[in-house]
Amino acid sequence: MNFTAFERNLQGTGASRRLRISGKVPGIVFGAGEPRMIELDHNALYFALKKEAFHSSILEMELAGATERVLLRDFQMHPWKQQVLHVDFQRVDETTRIRKKVPLHFSGEDESVAVKTDKCLVAHVSTEVEIECLATALPEFIAVDLSHLVKGQSIHASDLVLPEGLKVVKHGKNNPVIVAATAPKLEEEAAPVEAAAPAKKAAAKKAPAKTAAAKK
Repeated sequence: MNFTAFERNLQGTGASRRLRISGKVPGIVFGAGEPRMIELDHNALYFALKKEAFHSSILEMELAGATERVLLRDFQMHPWKQQVLHVDFQRVDETTRIRKKVPLHFSGEDESVAVKTDKCLVAHVSTEVEIECLATALPEFIAVDLSHLVKGQSIHASDLVLPEGLKVVKHGKNNPVIVAATAPKLEEEAAPVEAAAPAKKAAAKKAPAKTAAAKK
């Protein structure tokens, strides 16, 4: 994806406020050189932020007649208005290593034995995972094939099939669950219902004896 930014000469709270009133968003681009203050069109940025690829892929930023490769690093929104207040980008090149959260795209769930045969409930516990890689190798998403999922199976972060050069960032020994296939609740509740039946029959047999005793 590409977008256009413009150099920002005025700094400070007052200058940023005037920019926002005029429909612009103040920002900064840093890394691989001197930081530069920039401004962007608010509406163009607002709608770009709604696209998944804008958050998880290398972007082409046009600035002062040149094109730079950058990553979105942070942005701030107004507490209640649909307004972007500030945005940060990081320059990247072939040697830049990064850590970034990447979305997971699931497929094949409906074709799995867990769903098709065992009618399991499949919970997508995590929809993204943090990876470490060269910036140039950053994928827009990671594909997760669930077609081989079976009842009771859990897929962890370490089970993901990653492109070459990528690795999952583990914080300590944490290996979070990504997907879990569990049996439907009706199957679990069937046993207690069946166990209750003999108890009801036993109570019914005792009922006449109590009636006879009451007559005496």
